[in-house]
Amino acid sequence: MTAGPATSVTSTGVAPGRHAGKAAVASFVGSTLEYYDFFIYGSASALIFNKVFFPGLDPLLGQFLSMATLGIGYVVRPLAAGFIGHFGDRIGRKQMLVFTLVSMGVATFLIGCLPTTAVIGAAAPVILVLLRVLQGISAAGESVGAVTLSLEHAPSRRRAFFASWVNTGAAAGIMLASIAFLLVSLMPQASLIAWGWRIPFLASFIVAAAGFIIRRRVPETELFEQAREAGETKQELPLKVVFRDYWPTIIKVILFGVWAVVSTIVSAFSLSYATNGHLVSGTIMLATTIITAALGIIAQPLFGILADRIGRKPVFITGNLICAVMIFAYFWSISQKDVPLVFVTSIVVMVVGYGMVNPLGPAIVAEMFPTRIRYSGAAISSQLGLIVTGFAPTIAAAVVRPGPGGWVPVAVFTAVCCVVSALVTLIWVRETYRIDTDDLGKKVA
Repeated sequence: MTAGPATSVTSTGVAPGRHAGKAAVASFVGSTLEYYDFFIYGSASALIFNKVFFPGLDPLLGQFLSMATLGIGYVVRPLAAGFIGHFGDRIGRKQMLVFTLVSMGVATFLIGCLPTTAVIGAAAPVILVLLRVLQGISAAGESVGAVTLSLEHAPSRRRAFFASWVNTGAAAGIMLASIAFLLVSLMPQASLIAWGWRIPFLASFIVAAAGFIIRRRVPETELFEQAREAGETKQELPLKVVFRDYWPTIIKVILFGVWAVVSTIVSAFSLSYATNGHLVSGTIMLATTIITAALGIIAQPLFGILADRIGRKPVFITGNLICAVMIFAYFWSISQKDVPLVFVTSIVVMVVGYGMVNPLGPAIVAEMFPTRIRYSGAAISSQLGLIVTGFAPTIAAAVVRPGPGGWVPVAVFTAVCCVVSALVTLIWVRETYRIDTDDLGKKVA
Protein backbone atom coordinates (compact mmCIF):
# COMPACT_ATOMS: atom_id res chain seq x y z
CA MET A 1 0.00 0.00 0.00
CA THR A 2 1.35 3.41 -0.85
CA ALA A 3 1.24 6.28 1.58
CA GLY A 4 -1.87 8.37 1.83
CA PRO A 5 -1.87 12.13 2.08
CA ALA A 6 -0.59 13.70 5.27
CA THR A 7 -4.01 15.15 6.01
CA SER A 8 -5.67 11.74 6.45
CA VAL A 9 -6.92 10.83 9.91
CA THR A 10 -6.04 7.87 12.09
CA SER A 11 -8.52 5.73 13.96
CA THR A 12 -7.99 7.95 16.99
CA GLY A 13 -9.07 11.01 15.07
CA VAL A 14 -5.64 12.64 14.93
CA ALA A 15 -4.01 13.70 11.68
CA PRO A 16 -0.66 11.98 11.02
CA GLY A 17 2.23 14.40 11.39
CA ARG A 18 0.49 16.67 13.88
CA HIS A 19 3.28 16.20 16.42
CA ALA A 20 6.03 15.32 13.94
CA GLY A 21 7.90 18.60 14.35
CA LYS A 22 7.75 18.47 18.14
CA ALA A 23 8.93 14.85 18.17
CA ALA A 24 11.78 15.63 15.76
CA VAL A 25 12.97 18.60 17.82
CA ALA A 26 12.78 16.64 21.07
CA SER A 27 14.60 13.70 19.46
CA PHE A 28 17.28 16.01 18.06
CA VAL A 29 17.89 17.79 21.36
CA GLY A 30 17.69 14.60 23.42
CA SER A 31 20.01 12.76 21.06
CA THR A 32 22.43 15.70 21.11
CA LEU A 33 22.59 15.59 24.88
CA GLU A 34 22.79 11.79 24.99
CA TYR A 35 25.62 11.55 22.48
CA TYR A 36 27.51 14.45 24.00
CA ASP A 37 27.81 12.24 27.06
CA PHE A 38 28.60 9.12 25.05
CA PHE A 39 31.29 10.68 22.86
CA ILE A 40 33.17 12.67 25.46
CA TYR A 41 34.11 9.22 26.68
CA GLY A 42 35.50 8.47 23.22
CA SER A 43 37.64 11.61 23.24
CA ALA A 44 38.84 10.93 26.77
CA SER A 45 39.71 7.31 25.94
CA ALA A 46 41.87 8.55 23.07
CA LEU A 47 43.59 11.41 24.88
CA ILE A 48 43.43 10.90 28.64
CA PHE A 49 42.42 7.52 30.03
CA ASN A 50 45.58 5.65 29.02
CA LYS A 51 47.49 8.14 31.20
CA VAL A 52 45.26 8.35 34.28
CA PHE A 53 43.72 4.86 34.44
CA PHE A 54 46.42 2.75 32.74
CA PRO A 55 49.66 4.51 33.73
CA GLY A 56 53.06 2.85 33.63
CA LEU A 57 52.19 0.59 30.71
CA ASP A 58 53.72 0.45 27.26
CA PRO A 59 52.05 3.29 25.29
CA LEU A 60 50.59 0.90 22.69
CA LEU A 61 49.22 -1.40 25.40
CA GLY A 62 47.78 1.55 27.29
CA GLN A 63 46.14 2.78 24.10
CA PHE A 64 44.74 -0.70 23.43
CA LEU A 65 43.25 -1.03 26.94
CA SER A 66 41.82 2.47 26.80
CA MET A 67 40.15 1.71 23.46
CA ALA A 68 38.87 -1.57 24.91
CA THR A 69 36.96 0.27 27.66
CA LEU A 70 35.25 2.19 24.86
CA GLY A 71 34.04 -1.10 23.40
CA ILE A 72 32.81 -2.47 26.74
CA GLY A 73 29.87 -0.10 26.52
CA TYR A 74 28.70 -1.91 23.41
CA VAL A 75 28.90 -5.44 24.86
CA VAL A 76 26.04 -4.91 27.30
CA ARG A 77 23.89 -3.07 24.80
CA PRO A 78 22.10 -6.11 23.28
CA LEU A 79 20.93 -7.30 26.72
CA ALA A 80 19.97 -3.79 27.75
CA ALA A 81 18.18 -3.31 24.45
CA GLY A 82 15.99 -6.31 25.25
CA PHE A 83 15.00 -4.78 28.58
CA ILE A 84 14.45 -1.24 27.28
CA GLY A 85 12.77 -2.43 24.08
CA HIS A 86 10.37 -4.67 26.01
CA PHE A 87 9.08 -1.81 28.14
CA GLY A 88 9.18 0.56 25.17
CA ASP A 89 6.70 -1.76 23.43
CA ARG A 90 4.65 -2.34 26.59
CA ILE A 91 4.41 1.00 28.40
CA GLY A 92 5.50 3.46 25.73
CA ARG A 93 8.40 4.98 23.83
CA LYS A 94 8.41 8.25 25.76
CA GLN A 95 8.96 6.80 29.24
CA MET A 96 11.95 4.73 28.18
CA LEU A 97 13.56 7.68 26.43
CA VAL A 98 13.41 9.66 29.66
CA PHE A 99 15.05 6.70 31.43
CA THR A 100 17.89 6.43 28.90
CA LEU A 101 18.73 10.13 29.14
CA VAL A 102 18.80 10.25 32.94
CA SER A 103 20.88 7.07 33.30
CA MET A 104 23.42 8.37 30.77
CA GLY A 105 23.72 11.65 32.63
CA VAL A 106 24.28 9.92 35.98
CA ALA A 107 26.95 7.57 34.58
CA THR A 108 28.82 10.37 32.85
CA PHE A 109 28.75 12.63 35.90
CA LEU A 110 30.15 9.84 38.07
CA ILE A 111 33.01 9.24 35.61
CA GLY A 112 33.94 12.87 36.16
CA CYS A 113 34.09 12.19 39.91
CA LEU A 114 36.09 8.94 39.66
CA PRO A 115 39.48 8.86 41.46
CA THR A 116 42.39 7.80 39.28
CA THR A 117 44.56 4.69 39.54
CA ALA A 118 47.18 6.71 41.40
CA VAL A 119 44.63 7.34 44.17
CA ILE A 120 42.68 4.08 44.56
CA GLY A 121 44.74 1.63 42.54
CA ALA A 122 43.23 -1.10 40.37
CA ALA A 123 39.71 -0.25 41.55
CA ALA A 124 39.78 2.85 39.34
CA PRO A 125 39.74 1.11 35.93
CA VAL A 126 37.23 -1.45 37.27
CA ILE A 127 34.80 1.28 38.31
CA LEU A 128 35.45 3.05 35.01
CA VAL A 129 34.36 -0.07 33.14
CA LEU A 130 31.22 -0.39 35.29
CA LEU A 131 30.24 3.20 34.58
CA ARG A 132 30.91 2.63 30.89
CA VAL A 133 28.54 -0.34 31.14
CA LEU A 134 25.85 1.98 32.53
CA GLN A 135 26.47 4.33 29.61
CA GLY A 136 26.05 1.37 27.28
CA ILE A 137 22.74 0.41 28.90
CA SER A 138 21.46 3.91 28.30
CA ALA A 139 22.69 4.13 24.73
CA ALA A 140 21.11 0.75 23.92
CA GLY A 141 17.64 2.21 23.76
CA GLU A 142 18.37 5.81 22.87
CA SER A 143 18.69 6.18 19.12
CA VAL A 144 16.26 3.36 18.32
CA GLY A 145 13.67 4.76 20.71
CA ALA A 146 14.07 8.28 19.39
CA VAL A 147 13.84 7.08 15.79
CA THR A 148 10.75 5.03 16.63
CA LEU A 149 9.13 8.08 18.24
CA SER A 150 9.96 10.38 15.31
CA LEU A 151 9.09 7.81 12.65
CA GLU A 152 5.68 7.00 14.15
CA HIS A 153 4.79 10.68 14.50
CA ALA A 154 5.84 11.53 10.92
CA PRO A 155 3.69 11.53 7.78
CA SER A 156 4.38 8.35 5.79
CA ARG A 157 6.08 10.10 2.89
CA ARG A 158 8.40 12.12 5.15
CA ARG A 159 9.58 9.49 7.60
CA ALA A 160 13.25 9.58 6.55
CA PHE A 161 13.42 13.36 6.96
CA PHE A 162 11.90 13.45 10.43
CA ALA A 163 13.79 10.36 11.59
CA SER A 164 17.05 11.83 10.27
CA TRP A 165 17.02 14.40 13.07
CA VAL A 166 17.86 11.70 15.61
CA ASN A 167 21.33 10.95 14.25
CA THR A 168 21.72 14.57 13.25
CA GLY A 169 21.43 15.18 16.97
CA ALA A 170 24.16 12.59 17.45
CA ALA A 171 26.38 14.66 15.12
CA ALA A 172 25.60 17.73 17.22
CA GLY A 173 26.52 15.77 20.35
CA ILE A 174 29.86 14.76 18.81
CA MET A 175 30.47 18.41 17.92
CA LEU A 176 29.76 19.60 21.47
CA ALA A 177 31.92 16.82 22.95
CA SER A 178 34.79 17.78 20.66
CA ILE A 179 34.42 21.46 21.51
CA ALA A 180 34.47 20.60 25.21
CA PHE A 181 37.68 18.61 24.87
CA LEU A 182 39.23 21.14 22.53
CA LEU A 183 38.75 23.82 25.18
CA VAL A 184 40.15 21.75 28.04
CA SER A 185 43.02 20.54 25.86
CA LEU A 186 44.25 24.14 25.72
CA MET A 187 45.05 23.86 29.42
CA PRO A 188 48.60 23.09 30.58
CA GLN A 189 49.18 19.34 30.22
CA ALA A 190 49.68 18.83 33.94
CA SER A 191 46.38 20.53 34.78
CA LEU A 192 44.57 18.66 32.03
CA ILE A 193 45.73 15.28 33.35
CA ALA A 194 45.19 16.23 36.99
CA TRP A 195 41.65 17.61 36.81
CA GLY A 196 40.82 19.43 33.55
CA TRP A 197 39.54 16.31 31.75
CA ARG A 198 36.77 16.00 34.35
CA ILE A 199 35.02 19.23 33.38
CA PRO A 200 33.15 17.89 30.29
CA PHE A 201 31.95 14.89 32.31
CA LEU A 202 30.73 16.95 35.27
CA ALA A 203 28.86 19.27 32.90
CA SER A 204 26.62 16.34 31.97
CA PHE A 205 24.52 17.06 35.07
CA ILE A 206 23.21 20.20 33.38
CA VAL A 207 22.83 18.31 30.13
CA ALA A 208 20.72 15.57 31.72
CA ALA A 209 18.48 18.05 33.53
CA ALA A 210 17.73 19.97 30.34
CA GLY A 211 17.06 16.80 28.38
CA PHE A 212 14.70 15.48 31.06
CA ILE A 213 12.53 18.60 30.84
CA ILE A 214 12.39 18.47 27.04
CA ARG A 215 11.54 14.79 26.76
CA ARG A 216 8.81 14.92 29.38
CA ARG A 217 6.87 17.22 27.05
CA VAL A 218 6.84 14.88 24.05
CA PRO A 219 3.50 13.09 23.45
CA GLU A 220 3.31 9.35 22.93
CA THR A 221 2.86 8.26 19.31
CA GLU A 222 -0.61 7.66 17.89
CA LEU A 223 0.43 4.31 16.43
CA PHE A 224 1.51 3.05 19.84
CA GLU A 225 -1.69 4.37 21.45
CA GLN A 226 -3.75 2.54 18.81
CA ALA A 227 -1.82 -0.68 19.47
CA ARG A 228 -2.36 -0.29 23.22
CA GLU A 229 -6.08 0.37 22.81
CA ALA A 230 -6.37 -2.70 20.58
CA GLY A 231 -4.68 -4.81 23.27
CA GLU A 232 -1.68 -5.63 21.05
CA THR A 233 0.81 -4.47 23.69
CA LYS A 234 -0.51 -7.10 26.14
CA GLN A 235 -0.20 -10.07 23.81
CA GLU A 236 2.93 -12.22 23.49
CA LEU A 237 6.22 -10.94 24.86
CA PRO A 238 7.80 -8.68 22.22
CA LEU A 239 11.16 -10.43 22.48
CA LYS A 240 9.53 -13.82 21.97
CA VAL A 241 7.91 -12.58 18.77
CA VAL A 242 11.14 -10.96 17.58
CA PHE A 243 13.31 -14.07 17.99
CA ARG A 244 10.63 -16.50 16.78
CA ASP A 245 9.30 -14.65 13.74
CA TYR A 246 11.96 -12.09 12.86
CA TRP A 247 15.27 -13.91 13.38
CA PRO A 248 16.21 -13.53 9.67
CA THR A 249 15.71 -9.79 10.11
CA ILE A 250 18.04 -9.83 13.13
CA ILE A 251 20.77 -11.44 11.03
CA LYS A 252 20.12 -8.94 8.27
CA VAL A 253 20.44 -5.98 10.63
CA ILE A 254 23.65 -7.31 12.21
CA LEU A 255 25.33 -7.44 8.79
CA PHE A 256 23.68 -4.24 7.61
CA GLY A 257 24.75 -2.33 10.72
CA VAL A 258 28.52 -2.60 10.31
CA TRP A 259 28.41 0.74 8.45
CA ALA A 260 28.62 2.41 11.87
CA VAL A 261 32.29 1.44 12.36
CA VAL A 262 33.13 4.58 10.37
CA SER A 263 32.01 6.69 13.31
CA THR A 264 34.16 5.11 16.02
CA ILE A 265 37.16 4.67 13.72
CA VAL A 266 37.16 8.36 12.76
CA SER A 267 36.00 9.92 16.03
CA ALA A 268 38.01 7.77 18.45
CA PHE A 269 40.75 5.69 16.81
CA SER A 270 42.02 8.23 14.28
CA LEU A 271 42.28 10.81 17.07
CA SER A 272 44.43 8.43 19.07
CA TYR A 273 46.44 7.35 16.01
CA ALA A 274 47.21 10.92 14.94
CA THR A 275 48.12 12.27 18.38
CA ASN A 276 49.99 9.30 19.86
CA GLY A 277 51.97 8.94 16.63
CA HIS A 278 52.82 12.66 16.67
CA LEU A 279 51.42 13.00 13.18
CA VAL A 280 48.68 15.60 13.65
CA SER A 281 47.96 17.43 16.90
CA GLY A 282 44.93 16.64 19.01
CA THR A 283 43.78 20.23 18.61
CA ILE A 284 43.70 19.89 14.82
CA MET A 285 41.94 16.54 14.96
CA LEU A 286 39.28 17.84 17.36
CA ALA A 287 38.81 20.93 15.19
CA THR A 288 38.30 18.62 12.20
CA THR A 289 35.64 16.69 14.09
CA ILE A 290 33.88 19.92 15.07
CA ILE A 291 33.78 21.15 11.47
CA THR A 292 32.57 17.86 9.99
CA ALA A 293 29.91 17.48 12.69
CA ALA A 294 28.69 21.04 12.13
CA LEU A 295 28.43 20.44 8.38
CA GLY A 296 26.75 17.10 9.08
CA ILE A 297 23.98 18.87 10.98
CA ILE A 298 23.16 20.66 7.72
CA ALA A 299 23.75 17.75 5.34
CA GLN A 300 22.00 14.88 7.10
CA PRO A 301 18.42 16.22 7.00
CA LEU A 302 18.95 17.00 3.29
CA PHE A 303 19.89 13.39 2.66
CA GLY A 304 16.78 12.42 4.61
CA ILE A 305 14.70 14.47 2.19
CA LEU A 306 16.48 12.81 -0.74
CA ALA A 307 15.74 9.35 0.70
CA ASP A 308 12.05 10.24 0.95
CA ARG A 309 12.05 11.15 -2.75
CA ILE A 310 14.19 8.49 -4.43
CA GLY A 311 14.32 5.75 -1.78
CA ARG A 312 16.50 4.73 1.15
CA LYS A 313 18.62 2.19 -0.68
CA PRO A 314 20.26 4.38 -3.37
CA VAL A 315 21.29 7.00 -0.82
CA PHE A 316 22.47 4.50 1.79
CA ILE A 317 24.47 2.33 -0.63
CA THR A 318 26.15 5.34 -2.25
CA GLY A 319 27.19 6.71 1.14
CA ASN A 320 28.74 3.39 2.14
CA LEU A 321 30.77 3.17 -1.04
CA ILE A 322 32.06 6.73 -0.63
CA CYS A 323 33.22 5.87 2.90
CA ALA A 324 34.87 2.65 1.70
CA VAL A 325 36.99 4.51 -0.85
CA MET A 326 37.73 7.74 0.99
CA ILE A 327 38.78 6.17 4.30
CA PHE A 328 42.07 5.31 2.58
CA ALA A 329 42.62 8.92 1.56
CA TYR A 330 41.73 10.07 5.06
CA PHE A 331 44.31 7.91 6.84
CA TRP A 332 46.91 8.59 4.16
CA SER A 333 46.51 12.33 4.73
CA ILE A 334 47.05 11.83 8.48
CA SER A 335 50.16 9.73 7.83
CA GLN A 336 51.50 12.49 5.58
CA LYS A 337 50.80 15.15 8.23
CA ASP A 338 48.94 17.08 5.55
CA VAL A 339 46.52 19.15 7.63
CA PRO A 340 44.54 20.74 4.74
CA LEU A 341 44.07 17.30 3.18
CA VAL A 342 42.97 15.89 6.55
CA PHE A 343 40.21 18.49 6.61
CA VAL A 344 39.14 17.81 3.02
CA THR A 345 39.12 14.02 3.27
CA SER A 346 37.36 14.02 6.63
CA ILE A 347 34.62 16.21 5.14
CA VAL A 348 34.15 13.79 2.24
CA VAL A 349 34.08 10.77 4.57
CA MET A 350 31.96 12.17 7.41
CA VAL A 351 29.77 14.82 5.80
CA VAL A 352 29.14 13.26 2.39
CA GLY A 353 29.61 9.50 2.79
CA TYR A 354 28.72 8.99 6.43
CA GLY A 355 26.23 11.84 6.17
CA MET A 356 24.25 9.70 3.71
CA VAL A 357 24.17 6.54 5.84
CA ASN A 358 24.05 7.91 9.38
CA PRO A 359 20.59 9.57 9.26
CA LEU A 360 19.04 6.60 7.43
CA GLY A 361 20.50 3.56 9.21
CA PRO A 362 18.33 3.59 12.36
CA ALA A 363 15.20 4.49 10.37
CA ILE A 364 15.75 1.63 7.91
CA VAL A 365 16.06 -0.79 10.83
CA ALA A 366 12.95 0.54 12.59
CA GLU A 367 10.97 0.21 9.34
CA MET A 368 11.71 -3.53 9.27
CA PHE A 369 9.43 -4.19 12.26
CA PRO A 370 5.68 -3.67 12.91
CA THR A 371 4.46 -1.24 15.56
CA ARG A 372 3.79 -3.72 18.38
CA ILE A 373 7.40 -5.00 18.43
CA ARG A 374 9.22 -2.13 16.70
CA TYR A 375 11.15 -0.86 19.71
CA SER A 376 12.22 -4.36 20.84
CA GLY A 377 13.06 -5.63 17.37
CA ALA A 378 15.00 -2.60 16.25
CA ALA A 379 16.82 -2.25 19.58
CA ILE A 380 17.93 -5.88 19.88
CA SER A 381 18.99 -6.31 16.26
CA SER A 382 20.78 -2.97 15.93
CA GLN A 383 22.66 -3.36 19.22
CA LEU A 384 23.90 -6.83 18.23
CA GLY A 385 25.22 -5.25 15.04
CA LEU A 386 26.89 -2.44 16.98
CA ILE A 387 29.17 -4.79 18.93
CA VAL A 388 31.56 -4.66 15.96
CA THR A 389 31.26 -0.88 15.97
CA GLY A 390 32.10 -0.63 19.65
CA PHE A 391 35.23 -2.72 19.32
CA ALA A 392 36.28 -1.22 16.00
CA PRO A 393 38.84 1.08 17.69
CA THR A 394 40.17 -1.92 19.64
CA ILE A 395 40.46 -3.96 16.45
CA ALA A 396 42.13 -1.01 14.76
CA ALA A 397 44.59 -0.61 17.64
CA ALA A 398 45.43 -4.31 17.32
CA VAL A 399 46.02 -4.32 13.56
CA VAL A 400 47.71 -0.93 13.08
CA ARG A 401 51.44 -1.17 12.45
CA PRO A 402 54.21 1.30 13.26
CA GLY A 403 55.83 3.20 10.44
CA PRO A 404 54.65 4.29 6.99
CA GLY A 405 51.63 2.42 5.72
CA GLY A 406 50.82 1.01 9.12
CA TRP A 407 47.32 2.48 8.82
CA VAL A 408 46.42 0.37 5.77
CA PRO A 409 44.96 -2.61 7.70
CA VAL A 410 42.68 -0.20 9.58
CA ALA A 411 41.44 1.34 6.35
CA VAL A 412 40.90 -2.11 4.82
CA PHE A 413 38.89 -3.24 7.84
CA THR A 414 36.71 -0.11 7.68
CA ALA A 415 36.20 -0.39 3.93
CA VAL A 416 35.21 -4.05 4.13
CA CYS A 417 32.56 -3.21 6.73
CA CYS A 418 31.13 -0.50 4.47
CA VAL A 419 31.06 -2.79 1.42
CA VAL A 420 29.35 -5.56 3.42
CA SER A 421 26.69 -3.10 4.57
CA ALA A 422 26.15 -1.86 1.01
CA LEU A 423 25.83 -5.39 -0.40
CA VAL A 424 23.38 -6.50 2.30
CA THR A 425 21.30 -3.40 1.62
CA LEU A 426 21.34 -4.00 -2.13
CA ILE A 427 20.43 -7.69 -1.96
CA TRP A 428 18.44 -8.17 1.24
CA VAL A 429 16.87 -4.91 2.46
CA ARG A 430 13.35 -4.05 1.35
CA GLU A 431 12.74 -0.55 -0.03
CA THR A 432 10.16 1.18 2.17
CA TYR A 433 9.84 4.79 1.07
CA ARG A 434 6.49 4.17 -0.65
CA ILE A 435 5.07 1.92 2.08
CA ASP A 436 2.50 3.33 4.51
CA THR A 437 3.66 3.46 8.14
CA ASP A 438 0.86 1.13 9.23
CA ASP A 439 2.17 -1.54 6.84
CA LEU A 440 5.83 -1.44 7.89
CA GLY A 441 7.28 -4.74 9.02
CA LYS A 442 4.45 -6.86 7.69
CA LYS A 443 5.42 -10.06 5.95
CA VAL A 444 5.45 -9.85 2.17
CA ALA A 445 3.47 -12.60 0.49
